[in-house]
Amino acid sequence: MDPADPKEGNLPDILQAGSLHEFLQELHDKYGPIASFWRGTQYTISIASPDLFKEQQHVFDRPANLYASLETLLTEKSIQFANGPSARHRRTMLDKYFTADSVATYYGTLHKLSKELSEKWASLPANQHIPLEQHMMALAVKMFLKVAYGFYFNDDRQVLAFKKNYDLAWHELESWVSGTTPEPGSEREKVFLDARDSMFALIEAAMKHREDHAPTSGGGDRLFLDVLRDPDNEMDADVRTADALTYAVGGMHTTGIALTWAIYFLASHEDIQEKLCKELKDQLGDSVMSPQEFSDSSYLRQVIDETLRCAIIGPHAARVQDFDSKLGGHIVPKNTPVIQALGVVMHDEKIWPEPNKFDPERFSSENSKGRSSYAFQPYGFAGKRICPGYRLANAEIGVALSELCRRFKFHLVAGQVVQPVHGLVTRPKDEVWITISKR
Repeated sequence: MDPADPKEGNLPDILQAGSLHEFLQELHDKYGPIASFWRGTQYTISIASPDLFKEQQHVFDRPANLYASLETLLTEKSIQFANGPSARHRRTMLDKYFTADSVATYYGTLHKLSKELSEKWASLPANQHIPLEQHMMALAVKMFLKVAYGFYFNDDRQVLAFKKNYDLAWHELESWVSGTTPEPGSEREKVFLDARDSMFALIEAAMKHREDHAPTSGGGDRLFLDVLRDPDNEMDADVRTADALTYAVGGMHTTGIALTWAIYFLASHEDIQEKLCKELKDQLGDSVMSPQEFSDSSYLRQVIDETLRCAIIGPHAARVQDFDSKLGGHIVPKNTPVIQALGVVMHDEKIWPEPNKFDPERFSSENSKGRSSYAFQPYGFAGKRICPGYRLANAEIGVALSELCRRFKFHLVAGQVVQPVHGLVTRPKDEVWITISKR
């Protein structure tokens, strides 16, 4: 694609499309599965096919400038911007917390928090309008902070303080993505930086609390803070804090928005909601969900996967290599960013007929036969840099849905038009309002 402007490249086209994801849809509709455009003066390639994704499966490094809007929040010390062998080692160390065995130890806490929300909903007056995204984000924040950062966040005042500052910072960050950056030294910038620094302070307080109350060797659950504090990881204090906030942002926002979309879709499709409820009741009765039961809940996992696909929670990822390489038969000059248009592929009608239709049966074992695994990569895939918390996110979503779906029917408040906004994460443009009735 030719640049629309000598300095801005195709940024005007991106703004006109509404978002980078929507621009990439138009780009690939016109030019096919591999195409190029200009981000300012930066030549950039985008790919949108399972076969091209497969060619990039081993590429680890990210183009830092593509995520520049996040740097002010996470700081340049974040692993989000780290590349090369040292970053691979660092990522390997951090991933030790997110193994299947580690996540399994937190199901009890996830159920306890889901049960608290369930009791709150049960106490509401009949036909009370519930702000769905607000409640799901609050649940996701509580879940991540308590299982990853420990007893310091057992005090709900600390959770609320973190969420308040997080909401302020994220709202400002999303406005930057749409092109409305604050003036240096402005009140807007000050509010953002104060919110960021308050989150850093809360994380540092949680680390200090963990140091003062660490379990004896071999005792107690291992927290993400313990991985960050491990002397073998050789992390400076500012790197630890940056990574702690990075993982919190990734762990909370994706889960909260995914839960919002999941319940919205269930409320919009009564037949699917009832089928899911029946599976959960037949399997669990009144008991809580365990890791094995989550693995065995085929329709629940289909609902989660179809939510991630249909809502396009994570629209794109990107990689870069510091040498000339080949991709789809073309030469990619060194240091050229390659965007992996995950959302474009997850809505490719050749792979997913009627792509905007919410249909969990797409992920049944029968309907999945012959489909490339690279056609559905909601958490990314390349270079062992898949979203590190994908197991925890799926567990959080699964446990919350298993509790809420068995106890309530979800109903959309009439008259709403729910539209997606494709930013850093795809969220509803406006709050989604539901009512519930007890089963």
